[in-house]
Order: sequence, then structure tokens, then C-alpha cells
Amino acid sequence: MRLVVVLRLLVIAGLIGLVEMLCRMGVIDNFTMPPPSRIGADLWRLLASGKFNGAIGKTLSNAALAFFLAVSIGMLAGVVIHRIASIRAALDPFFATYYAVPVLAFYPLLIILFGLGDAPKIIIAFMLGVVAVIVNTLNGLDRVPKVLLKTARMARMGWFETANKITLPSAAPFVLTGVKFAVAYALIGIIGSEFILSTEGVGFEIAFAYNNFDNATMYPLILLVMTVSITVNMLLGMWEKRLLQRRGLR
Repeated sequence: MRLVVVLRLLVIAGLIGLVEMLCRMGVIDNFTMPPPSRIGADLWRLLASGKFNGAIGKTLSNAALAFFLAVSIGMLAGVVIHRIASIRAALDPFFATYYAVPVLAFYPLLIILFGLGDAPKIIIAFMLGVVAVIVNTLNGLDRVPKVLLKTARMARMGWFETANKITLPSAAPFVLTGVKFAVAYALIGIIGSEFILSTEGVGFEIAFAYNNFDNATMYPLILLVMTVSITVNMLLGMWEKRLLQRRGLR
């Protein structure tokens, strides 16, 4: 496993080094994109100045709320849908084509319904993340060993107790895949919404910097978003590996 981590870090370092070299050699114009080393230094400067602390806090708090709603409601919906075959059969085609729908296109409608506050952004991020959690929860529940379900029936466990103690723990690796997707979708939904019409948040600051050719602000904020997403997903990945190791699957 350590070899995998080392190889992953080498790939990342290689890509960063390649981009750095291309920027330094002028193959990539510095006006278009500064070298990664400069982007990292600019990010440190922005964080140290505290200028964007409010925007960062707003974006991350909204993304965290959307993530929590997507995971909790998605897992519950997945359990209920899995138990009712007719609903599962009716919804499966919609799940298969859901991400072909441009969810961000509903943002102006949500602004009309809920105003210019945080609610439209959170709803967009929730809509993007919840289906990934539902689909992966269903996939995990489909693979729960039958013997565990028979044991639950013999113990006369109710559906909620069965889901809480038997099926969801057994389906956890698949559910965690949906959770990792929800992290990315929550950030995409919040930042994409801020990019369109919002007047605050990291997405707004990136859009403002883009429109004003302020690469010293735009690229560091993009790097910050990438770093947060990668870090959270790596932590979830470590949790997933420990879970699988406890079950003797790795």
C-alpha cells in the first residue's frame, strides 16, 4: 500500500514539475497561467492576509451542509427504495440519466423561489450529490450476503434496525464511494452557483478575478478548492481501507 502512495505522489509531483518547466520555458505563457510554485506562494499570501477568510468560510460551510444533507437523505432514500421493488424499478431509468440534466440551469428558478441567499446554492449542491449517494447505496445493498438478511429475520429485527446494524455496515464500502462523490459534487454545486449569480463565496471571487485578469487570485483559489477536495477524499479513502481491512477484504 505504501508503494501505491509513493507512486501516486510521484505522479502528482511529476505533473506539477512538468507544468512548472513549461511555464518557466515560456511554452505556457505566464499571463495565461503562472508557474505552480508562484501559485502556491500566492495561495499562502492570500491565506496569511485573511482577505478571503469570509468567502472561504461561506463556501465551505455551505458545501458541508449540502454534503451532510446529500449523504443523510441519500442513504435513507437508498434504504427505502431498495426495500420497495416497484419504486426501484420506476426510478432506475431516472438514476441512469440523472447527470445528463444540467442541474445548474435550475439556479435562476431557485433564486426566484428562495431568494438570493444560501438556500439556492445548497439545494443545487444537494441535488448534484444526493443521487450519487442513492445509487451507490443501492449498489451496496444489492451485494449484502443473503445469510445476513436471514439472520436479521431470525432475530426478528425491524427494517430500521436491520439497515442500521446489518445492511448498511455491510454495504459501507459502496456507500463510502457515494460519499466521496458527494464531497466533489457539493463543492462543484456551491462554487458553480457562486460563479453564476452570487455576490459572495469562493466561486464569486474566482469569477471576479477571472473577469479582471487577476491570475494571482484566481489560480490560488482554484488550488485551494482542489486541495480541500483531494484532502477530504484521501481521508475518506483511508477510512474505507481500514474498514475493508477489518473485514479481511484487503
